[in-house]
Amino acid sequence: MSRVKRGVIHLKKRRTIRKATKGYMWGRKKTIRLGHTAMLKAGNYAFAHRRDKKGVFRKLWNTRINAAVREQGLSYSKFIDLLAKKKIELDRKVLADLAMNYPLVFAKIIEAVK
Repeated sequence: MSRVKRGVIHLKKRRTIRKATKGYMWGRKKTIRLGHTAMLKAGNYAFAHRRDKKGVFRKLWNTRINAAVREQGLSYSKFIDLLAKKKIELDRKVLADLAMNYPLVFAKIIEAVK
């Protein structure tokens, strides 16, 4: 049986790990064993936190809407309830953006709901 030389594959694997762990601290960016572990953990955290990010942003939007609505003399829950009753289908992301960047438009929405 012929001899198989694995140098090219080994170097490619090392290069991939080094590229993925660039910017990490200590031995995690230099050594293969620590770098491989760090790379796997980073992937797991990225996967989990892509899901968490959606909840974090929803909380932020709710807070922004609440702050803008309270200036107009309503509470967040009453505002959302009135939106549903009037069948105004704007999602929280759009409402939060309007509340921050276009307060006059947001005030008109509140007037339409009242």
